[in-house]
Amino acid sequence: MTAPKGLNGLTYADAGVDIDAGNAMVEDIKPLVRATRRPGADAEIGGFGGLFDLKAAGFKDPILVAANDGVGTKVKIAIDSGRHETIGIDLVAMCVNDLVVQGAEPLFFLDYFATGKLTPDVGVSIVKGIAEGCRMAGAALIGGETAEMPGLYAKGDYDLAGFAVGAAERGRLLPKLDTIKVGDTLLGLGSSGVHSNGYSLVRRIVEHVGLGWDDEAPFAKGMTLGEALLTPTRIYVKSLLAALHAPEGAAIKALAHITGGGFIDNIPRVLPEGFGVDLDLDAITPPPVFGWLAKAGGVAEAEMLRTFNCGIGMVIVVEPAQAAAVAALLQAQGETVSEIGSIIAAEGEPLVRPRGKLLR
Repeated sequence: MTAPKGLNGLTYADAGVDIDAGNAMVEDIKPLVRATRRPGADAEIGGFGGLFDLKAAGFKDPILVAANDGVGTKVKIAIDSGRHETIGIDLVAMCVNDLVVQGAEPLFFLDYFATGKLTPDVGVSIVKGIAEGCRMAGAALIGGETAEMPGLYAKGDYDLAGFAVGAAERGRLLPKLDTIKVGDTLLGLGSSGVHSNGYSLVRRIVEHVGLGWDDEAPFAKGMTLGEALLTPTRIYVKSLLAALHAPEGAAIKALAHITGGGFIDNIPRVLPEGFGVDLDLDAITPPPVFGWLAKAGGVAEAEMLRTFNCGIGMVIVVEPAQAAAVAALLQAQGETVSEIGSIIAAEGEPLVRPRGKLLR
């Protein structure tokens, strides 16, 4: 068969896919991956699949827990501002925080990086953040996929997805639904900022006020807007595992990761039927970014509570008599802890009932 005129000798590179660039990137990231080694995984990449040895990790009768997520349109700020170093931390955080709320220790992580045209330096920066997030969570980076797809993504655009697997010994999974009762205390762990949810609204507000990513952030003196809004999601894994494994940790009944849906949608996910939450907004001190978003965008309080974490990235349901001890454990691990409400009986909506004022 004769090739169409003008198409003789076409290669994959001519179609926009550079295999050599992908292979070079793999070599560049190997040292980053090796730095995430942990018992159970040697954290080498290059094969067709990653391996993990549960026995070597010290588990006797484990239940595996899996989670996957992305970072949403926060990735667009990284692209437009040219700051790619921390978006990988967000990717890991969104997955491993979902594991630890079920009482699981993150074991390993895999990433998927898709782009129209691979720029190896950008790819290495992203994986550097992923490796750092894995190190912070104690998870091995055992594999991933880099997909170059010309024609599907605009020039310079990329997207990320992450996949994490953890384990908990049988009988130690959360939530402990049958132990939750009226009067249980809610503790909130402070967030590092917006984390990785609500960025479509954030970007709309930034566009509305006419600021650029290199302008000074109105809520963070000395930082550009892009830098401030790319503050990575806090990873709560090590502090929460330390608390769960301490004697006082037996008093922890449930954990809720405050992501998309805010307080309103996420706390009820870990409660048995017939229970709700009295949420004390006066006990929460949101970082300045939330006050700016609310004012600049004219965002109502109810919308803030259902879109953003508003300064609380993780909520803990705990036995009241042990609340102070659990809070002290977490503070010793570097967390900012506030008592933000209690469990109530609740028949019908709303299940989360705020009182007080979020932004004062």
